[in-house]
Amino acid sequence: MEVIRISVVDDHDLFREGIKLVLSQIPGFVVVSEACDGRQFIDSMDQQEIDVVLMDIEMPRLNGIQASREALEKMPGLKIIALTMFSDKGNYTQMINAGAKGFVLKQASKVELREAITAVFHGETYMDKEIQLRGSNSSQGSSAMTGELSMREIEIIVAICEGLTTKDIGDRLCISHKTVETHRTNIFKKTGVRSLAELVIWAIKNHMVSVQ
Repeated sequence: MEVIRISVVDDHDLFREGIKLVLSQIPGFVVVSEACDGRQFIDSMDQQEIDVVLMDIEMPRLNGIQASREALEKMPGLKIIALTMFSDKGNYTQMINAGAKGFVLKQASKVELREAITAVFHGETYMDKEIQLRGSNSSQGSSAMTGELSMREIEIIVAICEGLTTKDIGDRLCISHKTVETHRTNIFKKTGVRSLAELVIWAIKNHMVSVQ
Protein backbone atom coordinates (compact mmCIF):
# COMPACT_ATOMS: atom_id res chain seq x y z
CA MET A 1 0.00 0.00 0.00
CA GLU A 2 1.18 3.50 -0.84
CA VAL A 3 2.14 5.47 2.27
CA ILE A 4 1.92 9.28 2.38
CA ARG A 5 3.80 10.95 5.23
CA ILE A 6 2.07 14.09 6.43
CA SER A 7 2.94 17.03 8.66
CA VAL A 8 0.22 19.21 10.20
CA VAL A 9 1.13 22.85 10.91
CA ASP A 10 -1.48 24.93 12.74
CA ASP A 11 -1.44 27.11 15.84
CA HIS A 12 -4.70 25.76 17.29
CA ASP A 13 -4.05 22.63 19.36
CA LEU A 14 -7.60 21.27 19.21
CA PHE A 15 -7.77 21.71 15.45
CA ARG A 16 -4.43 19.91 15.00
CA GLU A 17 -5.65 17.04 17.13
CA GLY A 18 -8.86 16.84 15.12
CA ILE A 19 -7.02 16.78 11.79
CA LYS A 20 -4.64 14.11 13.06
CA LEU A 21 -7.57 11.98 14.19
CA VAL A 22 -9.26 12.27 10.79
CA LEU A 23 -6.05 11.48 8.91
CA SER A 24 -5.38 8.43 11.10
CA GLN A 25 -8.63 6.93 9.80
CA ILE A 26 -7.48 7.05 6.16
CA PRO A 27 -5.50 3.98 5.00
CA GLY A 28 -2.01 4.88 3.78
CA PHE A 29 -1.90 8.25 5.54
CA VAL A 30 0.62 8.65 8.36
CA VAL A 31 1.08 11.84 10.38
CA VAL A 32 4.82 11.95 11.06
CA SER A 33 5.07 15.41 12.62
CA GLU A 34 3.17 18.47 13.76
CA ALA A 35 4.01 22.07 14.58
CA CYS A 36 2.21 24.99 16.21
CA ASP A 37 3.69 27.61 13.89
CA GLY A 38 5.83 28.00 10.81
CA ARG A 39 9.08 28.54 12.70
CA GLN A 40 8.70 25.33 14.69
CA PHE A 41 8.00 23.44 11.47
CA ILE A 42 11.04 24.87 9.65
CA ASP A 43 13.31 24.13 12.61
CA SER A 44 12.14 20.52 12.90
CA MET A 45 11.35 19.50 9.31
CA ASP A 46 14.71 17.75 8.84
CA GLN A 47 13.90 15.31 11.64
CA GLN A 48 11.32 13.39 9.59
CA GLU A 49 10.77 12.40 5.98
CA ILE A 50 7.68 14.37 4.90
CA ASP A 51 5.71 14.11 1.67
CA VAL A 52 2.82 16.53 2.22
CA VAL A 53 2.34 19.45 4.61
CA LEU A 54 -1.05 20.78 5.68
CA MET A 55 -0.09 24.41 6.33
CA ASP A 56 -2.21 26.98 8.13
CA ILE A 57 -1.85 30.49 6.68
CA GLU A 58 -2.28 32.79 9.68
CA MET A 59 0.13 31.78 12.48
CA PRO A 60 2.33 33.57 15.03
CA ARG A 61 6.11 33.92 14.69
CA LEU A 62 6.21 32.68 11.07
CA ASN A 63 3.07 32.53 8.95
CA GLY A 64 2.24 29.88 6.37
CA ILE A 65 3.31 32.03 3.44
CA GLN A 66 6.87 32.58 4.60
CA ALA A 67 7.11 29.08 6.07
CA SER A 68 6.15 27.61 2.69
CA ARG A 69 8.87 29.62 0.95
CA GLU A 70 11.53 28.57 3.45
CA ALA A 71 10.39 24.93 3.47
CA LEU A 72 10.59 24.64 -0.32
CA GLU A 73 14.04 26.23 -0.34
CA LYS A 74 15.20 23.47 2.00
CA MET A 75 13.14 20.67 0.41
CA PRO A 76 12.02 21.54 -3.17
CA GLY A 77 10.08 18.30 -3.60
CA LEU A 78 7.80 18.97 -0.64
CA LYS A 79 4.08 19.27 -1.42
CA ILE A 80 2.19 21.99 0.48
CA ILE A 81 -1.57 22.28 0.95
CA ALA A 82 -2.91 25.45 2.55
CA LEU A 83 -5.42 24.99 5.35
CA THR A 84 -7.65 27.96 4.91
CA MET A 85 -10.82 29.82 5.83
CA PHE A 86 -12.78 32.13 3.52
CA SER A 87 -11.44 35.05 5.56
CA ASP A 88 -7.94 34.15 4.32
CA LYS A 89 -8.87 35.00 0.71
CA GLY A 90 -6.45 37.94 0.54
CA ASN A 91 -3.56 35.51 1.10
CA TYR A 92 -4.45 32.97 -1.61
CA THR A 93 -2.28 34.53 -4.29
CA GLN A 94 0.65 34.85 -1.88
CA MET A 95 0.34 31.18 -0.89
CA ILE A 96 0.30 30.14 -4.55
CA ASN A 97 3.36 32.25 -5.23
CA ALA A 98 5.02 30.71 -2.17
CA GLY A 99 4.54 27.27 -3.70
CA ALA A 100 1.28 25.87 -2.32
CA LYS A 101 -0.25 23.25 -4.62
CA GLY A 102 -3.64 22.97 -2.97
CA PHE A 103 -6.23 24.74 -0.84
CA VAL A 104 -8.53 22.98 1.63
CA LEU A 105 -11.04 24.64 3.90
CA LYS A 106 -10.60 23.91 7.58
CA GLN A 107 -14.10 22.48 7.71
CA ALA A 108 -13.34 20.00 4.90
CA SER A 109 -14.64 16.45 5.20
CA LYS A 110 -12.48 13.34 5.44
CA VAL A 111 -13.25 12.59 1.79
CA GLU A 112 -12.08 16.05 0.70
CA LEU A 113 -8.89 15.77 2.75
CA ARG A 114 -8.14 12.39 1.18
CA GLU A 115 -8.76 13.74 -2.33
CA ALA A 116 -6.61 16.83 -1.75
CA ILE A 117 -3.65 15.03 -0.20
CA THR A 118 -3.67 12.22 -2.74
CA ALA A 119 -3.91 14.63 -5.69
CA VAL A 120 -1.12 16.91 -4.50
CA PHE A 121 1.09 13.95 -3.54
CA HIS A 122 0.84 12.73 -7.15
CA GLY A 123 1.85 16.11 -8.58
CA GLU A 124 -1.59 17.55 -9.25
CA THR A 125 -3.19 20.67 -7.81
CA TYR A 126 -6.33 20.83 -5.70
CA MET A 127 -8.81 23.60 -5.01
CA ASP A 128 -11.60 23.00 -2.50
CA LYS A 129 -14.91 22.98 -4.37
CA GLU A 130 -16.45 25.49 -1.96
CA ILE A 131 -13.65 27.95 -2.73
CA GLN A 132 -14.05 27.31 -6.46
CA LEU A 133 -17.78 27.97 -6.28
CA ARG A 134 -17.12 31.38 -4.76
CA GLY A 135 -14.90 32.53 -7.60
CA SER A 136 -15.92 35.86 -9.14
CA ASN A 137 -14.80 38.47 -11.68
CA SER A 138 -11.86 40.62 -10.67
CA SER A 139 -11.06 44.03 -12.12
CA GLN A 140 -7.34 43.50 -11.54
CA GLY A 141 -6.64 41.21 -14.50
CA SER A 142 -3.26 41.49 -16.20
CA SER A 143 -3.67 43.03 -19.67
CA ALA A 144 -0.59 41.16 -20.92
CA MET A 145 -2.04 37.87 -19.74
CA THR A 146 -5.58 38.47 -21.01
CA GLY A 147 -4.21 39.60 -24.36
CA GLU A 148 -3.40 35.98 -25.19
CA LEU A 149 -6.96 34.87 -24.46
CA SER A 150 -10.08 35.67 -26.41
CA MET A 151 -13.02 37.31 -24.64
CA ARG A 152 -14.94 34.06 -25.03
CA GLU A 153 -12.10 32.13 -23.36
CA ILE A 154 -12.05 34.63 -20.50
CA GLU A 155 -15.80 34.21 -20.07
CA ILE A 156 -15.34 30.46 -19.90
CA ILE A 157 -12.52 30.69 -17.35
CA VAL A 158 -14.69 32.83 -15.10
CA ALA A 159 -17.59 30.39 -15.48
CA ILE A 160 -15.35 27.44 -14.62
CA CYS A 161 -14.15 29.27 -11.51
CA GLU A 162 -17.79 29.74 -10.52
CA GLY A 163 -18.18 25.96 -10.60
CA LEU A 164 -20.35 25.75 -13.72
CA THR A 165 -20.43 22.50 -15.69
CA THR A 166 -19.81 22.29 -19.44
CA LYS A 167 -23.57 22.17 -20.00
CA ASP A 168 -24.16 25.18 -17.71
CA ILE A 169 -21.51 27.19 -19.53
CA GLY A 170 -22.99 26.29 -22.91
CA ASP A 171 -26.45 27.36 -21.74
CA ARG A 172 -25.14 30.64 -20.34
CA LEU A 173 -23.17 31.54 -23.47
CA CYS A 174 -25.65 30.00 -25.94
CA ILE A 175 -23.06 27.68 -27.46
CA SER A 176 -22.86 23.89 -27.74
CA HIS A 177 -21.07 21.78 -25.14
CA LYS A 178 -18.63 20.66 -27.86
CA THR A 179 -17.72 24.30 -28.49
CA VAL A 180 -17.17 24.78 -24.74
CA GLU A 181 -14.88 21.75 -24.68
CA THR A 182 -12.91 23.10 -27.66
CA HIS A 183 -12.45 26.44 -25.91
CA ARG A 184 -11.41 24.65 -22.73
CA THR A 185 -8.77 22.67 -24.64
CA ASN A 186 -7.40 25.91 -26.10
CA ILE A 187 -7.42 27.55 -22.66
CA PHE A 188 -5.42 24.66 -21.21
CA LYS A 189 -2.84 25.00 -24.02
CA LYS A 190 -2.52 28.78 -23.60
CA THR A 191 -2.27 28.71 -19.81
CA GLY A 192 -0.24 25.52 -19.52
CA VAL A 193 -2.56 23.94 -16.96
CA ARG A 194 -3.59 20.29 -16.87
CA SER A 195 -6.78 20.26 -14.82
CA LEU A 196 -9.74 22.43 -13.81
CA ALA A 197 -8.36 22.79 -10.28
CA GLU A 198 -5.05 23.99 -11.71
CA LEU A 199 -6.92 26.45 -13.93
CA VAL A 200 -8.71 27.94 -10.91
CA ILE A 201 -5.39 28.41 -9.10
CA TRP A 202 -3.88 29.92 -12.27
CA ALA A 203 -6.83 32.35 -12.56
CA ILE A 204 -6.47 33.46 -8.93
CA LYS A 205 -2.71 33.87 -9.29
CA ASN A 206 -3.18 36.00 -12.40
CA HIS A 207 -5.93 38.11 -10.77
CA MET A 208 -8.56 37.00 -13.27
CA VAL A 209 -10.86 35.99 -10.44
CA SER A 210 -10.96 36.58 -6.72
CA VAL A 211 -12.56 34.60 -3.93
CA GLN A 212 -15.45 36.21 -2.06
